[in-house]
Amino acid sequence: MKKIIQIARLELSLLFYSPIAWLLMIVLVVQMNLSFLPVLPGLTQGQNLGFLTSKVFTNPEELGVLSRILEHLYLYIPLITMGIISRETSSGSIKLLYSSPVKLSQVIYGKFISMLVYNLLIIGILTLFVLVGAWFIPHFDYPHILVALLAIFLLLSAYAAIGIFVSSLTTYQAVAAISTFVMLAVMNYIGKVGQDLDFIRDLTHSLSMPSRTERLIAGLLNTRDVIYYFVISGMFLAFTITKLELERLSKSTLQQAGRYALILLIGLTIAYVSSRQPMIGYYDATSTKVNTITKTGQEILKNMGDEPIEVTEYINGFDQSYFNSSPAERIADISRWEPYFRFKPNINLKWVYYYDSIPGTTSFLMEQKMSYNKYVTTMALIQEIDLGNFLNVKEVAQQVDLRGESARLVMQLKYKGKTTFLRTFPPPDQKFWPGEAETGAALKRLIVTPPKLVFATDGYQRSMDKVGDRDYKVLANSKTSRASLINQGFDIDSVSLERNDIPKDIAALIIADPRVEFTAAAKAKLQKYIAEGGNLMIAGEPGKQHIVNPLLDSLGVQMLKGTIVQESRDYSYDLLTPNLAPGAVAMDKRLQQYYSYGLMVSMPGAGALSYVSKGPFTVYPLLMSNAQTSWLKKGKFTLDSAALTVDHINGDQQGSFPTALMLTRKVNKKEQRIIVAADADFFSNTELNRNNMQTLNTAFAMSMFRWFSYEEFPVDASRPPSKDNAVTLTKASIKPIQILFYGIIPGTLFLLGMVLLIRRKRK
Repeated sequence: MKKIIQIARLELSLLFYSPIAWLLMIVLVVQMNLSFLPVLPGLTQGQNLGFLTSKVFTNPEELGVLSRILEHLYLYIPLITMGIISRETSSGSIKLLYSSPVKLSQVIYGKFISMLVYNLLIIGILTLFVLVGAWFIPHFDYPHILVALLAIFLLLSAYAAIGIFVSSLTTYQAVAAISTFVMLAVMNYIGKVGQDLDFIRDLTHSLSMPSRTERLIAGLLNTRDVIYYFVISGMFLAFTITKLELERLSKSTLQQAGRYALILLIGLTIAYVSSRQPMIGYYDATSTKVNTITKTGQEILKNMGDEPIEVTEYINGFDQSYFNSSPAERIADISRWEPYFRFKPNINLKWVYYYDSIPGTTSFLMEQKMSYNKYVTTMALIQEIDLGNFLNVKEVAQQVDLRGESARLVMQLKYKGKTTFLRTFPPPDQKFWPGEAETGAALKRLIVTPPKLVFATDGYQRSMDKVGDRDYKVLANSKTSRASLINQGFDIDSVSLERNDIPKDIAALIIADPRVEFTAAAKAKLQKYIAEGGNLMIAGEPGKQHIVNPLLDSLGVQMLKGTIVQESRDYSYDLLTPNLAPGAVAMDKRLQQYYSYGLMVSMPGAGALSYVSKGPFTVYPLLMSNAQTSWLKKGKFTLDSAALTVDHINGDQQGSFPTALMLTRKVNKKEQRIIVAADADFFSNTELNRNNMQTLNTAFAMSMFRWFSYEEFPVDASRPPSKDNAVTLTKASIKPIQILFYGIIPGTLFLLGMVLLIRRKRK
C-alpha cells in the first residue's frame, strides 16, 4: 500500500506541474458559472413552489445545474489521462517498471488513485456552488445533494479507469486523448442506440453510464448502480494490468483473448447478479422520499402477498399514444414500474401491439370515400410501423375487451384471476402516464371489493354519462380524465327508483337535482334505504324545494326558500363561493390546508339549508356562505346591470348559511353517512373546469366520495410538503456571488497554477 501511495503522489505532482490540470478546473468553474449564476435573479422573484434543492441542482427539467454538467464531464478526463500510461511507454520508462520490484498492479492502482484525487478536486469545485445554494435555501436537502455528488464522483472514476486503459494502448498522447474522447462519447450515447430492437435494447442500455448517474442524481442511492460503476472501473483497470503484463509474456492470441474474456465475464456476471431485483438495496435520500412509493402504496403491495401481478399494455399503433410506448420507449416504460418492483419484484410486464381505427374514422372514411384497407395502409405509412408485428382488431379481441377505451393505450392488470384497467390520459392533462394514485387504485381494486356509486336517474336528474355543462361525466365516468371516479378506484352505475330496487352494499346513492316529484313507491324505496343505514347524497337546486324537501323530511334537514346571492364586482350575483367549514376538515383531514387558506367552492345558483340540531343525525356544516358579502334572497330576481340589494320587505335574510351538510349516525354497527347540498352544480362538468377563479371543487368532491368509501378510495398518494420552499437570496446579495465566482475563484486557481508552474520551472 505504501508503494501505491508513493506512485499516486508522484503522478499527482506530474499532473499539477502541467498547465492542463489547472486549465480544466478553470474551464469547469466558468462552465458552472454560465449555468448557475444567470438563474439566481429568477429565484428572488418569490414564485417558488418547493423542492428548490432539486430544481436548482438535480432536476434536468428545471435548472438542474448538476444534471446538466453530466453532458460535458466526459470532455475533462481524456486530457488528464492521455499521458498517464502512454508517457511511460513513449519515453521507455515502462521497461524500468517491468524490471523494478514494484508490481504492475501497484503502478496502475497508484495512477488510478491519483485520478481519484483529481476527481475529488472536481467535486470540490461543484461543492462550492452547492454551498452557495445551501446558504440561500433554508432547509436545504443535504442528503440528496451528497448522493448526487457521489454519483458524479463514481462516473468520473469510471471515466478515469477507461482513460487509463486507452492510454496503455498507444505511445502517442494525442491518440490516447482522441481515442478516450471517442470511447467515452460512445459510452455516453450508446444508450440511445437500437432502443427499438429487443435484442439490442438491453445490451446498449446496460452499457450507458449517464442513465445510471441520472437515477443517482435524482436522490435514489442503490447498490445496482454503485456496483456497476465499481465493476466498470475494476474491469478497465484489470484490462490495463493485463495489457501491460502480456507485453512481457509470450502468450498466444487465443490465451490473451481468453484472459480478457475472463475479466469481461466476471465483470458482467457481477453486474448482472447485482442488478437482479431481489439483490438491489435502496436508499431514498430525498427529504420527502419522492423516489419511493408512499406508505399506502407499499401497504397495498404487501397485502397482495407473493402472488404475481401481470401488467399488459395494449398499444394501438394508429393512435398518438403509440409513441409513448413504442419499442424505443421500452426502457423508460420499465423504469416507471421500478418503484413498485422494489416492494413486489414479481410484477410481470407485457406489451401487445395492435392496430385499430381511432374514434371518428368511420365518418372520415365516408367523406374521403376511402376503404378501410386503404386507411390501414395509409396509417401504417404515417406512423412508420410494420403491421406484421401488430395484431388486428379480431386477434386482440380474443385477449381482451377494449371496447369503450377509445382505441388508446391502456394497461390491464391481472391478479388471481381478477382484472382491471389502468389508463393513460390525453391532453390537456400534462402527464400522460397514470400517477401513483391511479396505479394504487387499480392495484387495490384487485384485492378489495371496489366501492360502487349509484346515480338515480328518475326525475330528469343530472347524468353521469353526458358531457353537458350541468352533467357529471368528467367527475364520474370519463375514462380520459385522471380525476374521474372510475380512474380513482370506484365502480359507477345508475338506477331508476321508479322501476328498480336500490342495489345492496353500495358506497352511496346520489340523487342530483330531481326536477319531478318522486312517486310514493320511489319515496318508500328511498326511506327504506335510509332506514337500513344506506349512504346517500342529495343535491337540490333553488326553485325545486318542493321536490327536494319531501326527500329530506326523515333527515331533519330542509332547503329554505330563496337563493343565496353574493355581491361581486366581476361575477354574476348568483355565483356563490362559500368557504369550507370545520366540518369539512372532520370529513377529510386533507382539506385542512385548504380550510386554513380560506379557499372556496364555486356554486352557481345555490340555496340555503336548515337542520334540526337534536334530530336523528349528528349534523355538521361543510360549506358556509359569507355573511358580509352574501344574503338569502327571497322571490324572483333579475340578474342584469343593476346591482342587487338586500330587500328586507320581501323577506331577504342576511347571515351565514350552510350550503352543504354532513350527517352521520350509527345503524347496524356501521356509521351511516349522508351529504345534503343546496346546489347540484358544484361538481358538474363546467364547475370542475372553471378557470376564471381559484376553486377547490375537485378536491372537495373527491373528499366527499372518499368519505362515502370509508377512506378506501381514492388512494392517498399525498406526501408531506417540501421544506425547501423559499429562498433568502436578495438582489443585493447576487453581486458578491457573481464577483466570487466570476473573478475570485477562477483568479485564485489561475494564480495557484502559475505560481506552482513557475517554481517548478525554476527548479
